[in-house]
Parts: sequence; structure tokens; C-alpha cells
Amino acid sequence: MNIVILSRNENLYSTRRLIEEGESRGHIMEVIDPLKCDIIIEKEKPTIYYKDRYLDYVDAIIPRIGASVTFFGCAVVRQFEMMNVFTSVTSDAIIRSRDKLRSFQRLSKAGIGMPKTVFTNYSRDVEEVISHVGGTPVIIKLLEGTQGLGVVLAETKNAAESVLEAFNGLQARALVQEYIAEAKGADLRALVVDGHVVGAMKRQGREGEFRSNLHRGGSAEIVKLTEAEIKVAMKASRALKLPVCGVDMLQSGRGPLLLEVNSTPGLEGIESATGKNIAKSIITYIERNRR
Repeated sequence: MNIVILSRNENLYSTRRLIEEGESRGHIMEVIDPLKCDIIIEKEKPTIYYKDRYLDYVDAIIPRIGASVTFFGCAVVRQFEMMNVFTSVTSDAIIRSRDKLRSFQRLSKAGIGMPKTVFTNYSRDVEEVISHVGGTPVIIKLLEGTQGLGVVLAETKNAAESVLEAFNGLQARALVQEYIAEAKGADLRALVVDGHVVGAMKRQGREGEFRSNLHRGGSAEIVKLTEAEIKVAMKASRALKLPVCGVDMLQSGRGPLLLEVNSTPGLEGIESATGKNIAKSIITYIERNRR
């Protein structure tokens, strides 16, 4: 097959690993920057032009679309879909997962446990918002934040009010979420491929850091998920229609609580922590479904 990875940097670990595994299985792998694609819309003949050629030979794509280019990146994915090219993750699913509020609403409807969360439209009654999640400390998250950016732990009411008022003043929409103390700065990342958990790790924030993101200096180790944690990961994948995704959870006294679902999860941390070949799982998923 001719498989295209939509990525802006072919040197990224995840992109390189997907190329390696695809080529080892006899596929022709190509990395294309979605921002350099021209979308040509024509009656009954949707096409994409890239550099000096039309991309009419592509059998499947693997979107690795960064959050900052979601709009145009997903437009390119959608155009491939119009051309009947198989995609490991659809454009609609990426957009759905990138909207934290929308995804939380869908996940809640699906019966998935999560920290109590409040969203308000620039409310000036900050004290009431904080009370909805049981008081301080609280986590305040920008709707557009990624990799731990735009996430603040407010330990006192005054601190929470200051952060929310600052975000409100900038017209930056934010979620307020209860703080799960028993998680102790750690979370779980389950990697789901084609409805199955193919790898899981526990991420621990560095000393004094409540965020466990590896990009922020956290560490990771392999972990064996409980049956309840596996069910949450698989249920979240189905609810957001993401056959390939990373599901982040907290361990709490009332069971696993879902934090976030990532439609383009990085492979470096989880492959290093687990020793599992996640890239191969993604390529074989494409092979099964493309046929």
C-alpha cells in the first residue's frame, strides 16, 4: 500500500517509527506536510495537490495533526476521506476530541467517570463556580491547552479567583475541575488501537509538579491496568469514535476517572516504558481495515 503520514516533521519519533514499521511490512511510506497541500474542490473529483503532483495514488493516511493546525489539517484529512482514502482517525473524530468541552459532554453521556467539571461563559461569580466542584484546590484548564500547557492548580479560593478572573479578562475559555488528591501527581495513559488496549503506562510528575506530562519532565513506567481501567479506555475510544487514541485516567477512591482522550498520541513515551511495538499495531490495524 501507499501510506501517507500527515506530519509537519518527519524527524519526530512517532513519525519515524511509523515509517520503519510500514516499510518493514512492504508498504511505501511517505510523509506529507498537511499545511503545504492544496485542496481542490471540483464536482465529483475531489483532489489534493502537493508540491508537484496530485495525491491520487494514496491508499491510506495516518493523521499526525498538531493542535495548532487542527482546522486546516482536518480539512486535508476530510478531503482524503472524500477521495475514499482510508484514514486511521477521521477528521470529525479529531475535531471532536480537540474540543474538550464537547468531548467531556459526550463521555459523560456515555457513563464514563471523570472528575467533576464546570464550564461557564465568562461568569463573574467565580466563588459559585468553585463551589460546584467542591471547593479548592481546583484544576483550571484552558479549552485549547495541550501537553500540560494552560493547566493550573489553584490551591486556595483567592488563587482560583485570580486565575479565573485573568482568563475571563483575556476572554480565554476555561474548565474548572475538581482536584483528585489521591492521584498524587500521577496518571495512566492507555493506548487503544482498533478497540483494544495495546499498551499502558503510569506517568508521574516530577517533584513539586502536579502535571504528569512527559514533556514537562515527568517519568513513565509500564503498568498493568485493572479491568475497570481497561473498560474506561475502550468505552472512551468508542464514545469519541477514535479507533486509535491515547486515553488518560486518574486513579481515585471511586475508581478510574477519565482526564482526556488524545487523537494523535505520541509513541515515544509509551514504547519506551512498555517495550511494546505500538507503531506495528497501528500499521496492522490499517492493513486489516484497508482490505
